[in-house]
Amino acid sequence: MGLASYVNKLMDIISIIEDNVIDAVKTLYGIETNAQSLSLSPTRKEFKGDYTLVVFPFTKGAKKAPPQIAEELGTYLVEKVSQIEGFNVIKGFLNLEIDDQFWKDFLLKMFEQVKYGYQPANGKKVMVEFSSPNTNKPLHLGHIRNILLGWSSAKILEAAGYEVVKVQIINDRGIAVCKSMLAWKKFGNGETPETTGMKSDHFVGKYYVLFDQKFKEEYLAWQDTAKAEEVWLDKRKKDQEKAEFFKAFKNTYFNDYSDLGAEAKAMLLNWEQQDPDTIALWEKLNNWVYNGFNSTYQKLGVSFDKLYFESNTYLLGKDSIETGLKEGLFYQKEDNSVWIDLSDAKLDQKLVLRSDGTSVYMTQDIGTAQLRHKDFGVDKMVYVVADEQNYHFQVLFEILKRMGEPYADGLHHLSYGMVDLPSGRMKSREGTVVDADDLIAEVISESRASSEERGAQEGIDASEQAEIIRMIGMAALKFFIIKVHPQKRMTFNPKDSVDMQGQTGPYIQNAYVRIKSVLRKAGKGDISMAGQYGKLQAAEKDLVTALFDFPALVQNSAEAYEPSLIANYAYTLAKGYHKFYTDHSILKAESEAAKAFRLALSMAVANVLKSALDLLGIETPEKM
Repeated sequence: MGLASYVNKLMDIISIIEDNVIDAVKTLYGIETNAQSLSLSPTRKEFKGDYTLVVFPFTKGAKKAPPQIAEELGTYLVEKVSQIEGFNVIKGFLNLEIDDQFWKDFLLKMFEQVKYGYQPANGKKVMVEFSSPNTNKPLHLGHIRNILLGWSSAKILEAAGYEVVKVQIINDRGIAVCKSMLAWKKFGNGETPETTGMKSDHFVGKYYVLFDQKFKEEYLAWQDTAKAEEVWLDKRKKDQEKAEFFKAFKNTYFNDYSDLGAEAKAMLLNWEQQDPDTIALWEKLNNWVYNGFNSTYQKLGVSFDKLYFESNTYLLGKDSIETGLKEGLFYQKEDNSVWIDLSDAKLDQKLVLRSDGTSVYMTQDIGTAQLRHKDFGVDKMVYVVADEQNYHFQVLFEILKRMGEPYADGLHHLSYGMVDLPSGRMKSREGTVVDADDLIAEVISESRASSEERGAQEGIDASEQAEIIRMIGMAALKFFIIKVHPQKRMTFNPKDSVDMQGQTGPYIQNAYVRIKSVLRKAGKGDISMAGQYGKLQAAEKDLVTALFDFPALVQNSAEAYEPSLIANYAYTLAKGYHKFYTDHSILKAESEAAKAFRLALSMAVANVLKSALDLLGIETPEKM
């Protein structure tokens, strides 16, 4: 029997329990039930047992108290199911104990399998869109959370059997991009990333910040003019203070009065009309940004199968809207704008084409989804986008569903909360954003300081030290962010992320390194006697049952698009191994059988830790 079929058979222990519970309640009480109606789950750690059955649903049919039902069912199951060696009852909860032989057989079949937990191909294809930055600034801390969630989700989906296509749409057009272009044109004096020594995307981002600074100066000066006084007196609300008025009037000023605003809007219009000089300037700055992005992606260890550019997709979707208008899916107002009524789905009316026939973002996203399905024929599309866009994606998915798109039931918005630093929120235009490159450098620096403090790099040459420190720093960054449920807002603290005793990536890496050290000392090690090992210690059984749960966890994480499940599992497994290592000798075990079993257990834990970390995009060093 091959490993996959054997493990599948072992995984059927749950089905075996369920089938026998169904037989038991029918035999003992004449109650018909099914597996879906049963409440069977892993036993809580504070109680003895492996799986817990809730018996309260049977009280009415059995006409007996829950503890009595649990006793009778437990006795029946111990007699009928060879893998169940005992039980205990806590009120209406039946805790079932699986015999050690089951767990030992399981471990000795899987301990050498480096891809244990990975599922065979399921014939389905999913697209994951993540990162999707603007080309007016470098990637920042918020992008890092997006990128890490997208990358780990893609890897987990692959492990669950999907064919995965990783994409991003680069927002390379619009007024924000023109602000950077205009600022460089007006104030750059021909300097380049090469002449300044700046990383190229940081260089462009500097001019986005500079535009905002120059605009604020212009606006402040304008507020002292007669024209500003006239506007304030004419447009202010009753009793509104001048400072309060001008704070709220900023966007209107940009659109209607600002010289810089007029120049930026004229540049955008020139771009749309394909003015050669404007296009050349746009290509120059965008190429600088792309080079910078690629360098950051390389540091993060991520890549994409296809790039989509908004400059190519912003006109998509209009034909589909026109078709839907003819079919009655959309409706047109007197000003010729086109809308869809989603009030029956509690989403109100939504604009899909402006009165002048131009697209809105919803139009583009409809067309882009259609293009992607045409390109790759995916069954599912996952959009990794901040929770500020929750409503947008609810509307997009509802429209695509009503349009009858074949992938409409496979659309998912992986929504996530913002990331703060201990110092507070970040603002791109004010230059207070923490750039991704700076944060990567900081966590590596923290990793180096932590390593030097522990004296952990003694006897390792400089180049290997640098590589290990990089791995530890990146593990710190990635794990600290991924371990938090995506929908929760979080604060990232670089110093806390490298704590070797906390819930961190380096703590898990250390468990792996500890195992590799044990295995090196053991040499080839004779595992053949492992099958003769007797009763499992509690720490050993905890580890084996945790390993047993890994394949189901991978599947659940993929279905829920929830990488934090894998992250927290990896931490629990590492913590369990550290405890086991402290409490039980491996190389000097009480018997050769115990030594062999514990070496096999260590190998299995190392393989699963490595797999779990890899699913999070985290590397595992052999030394620390």
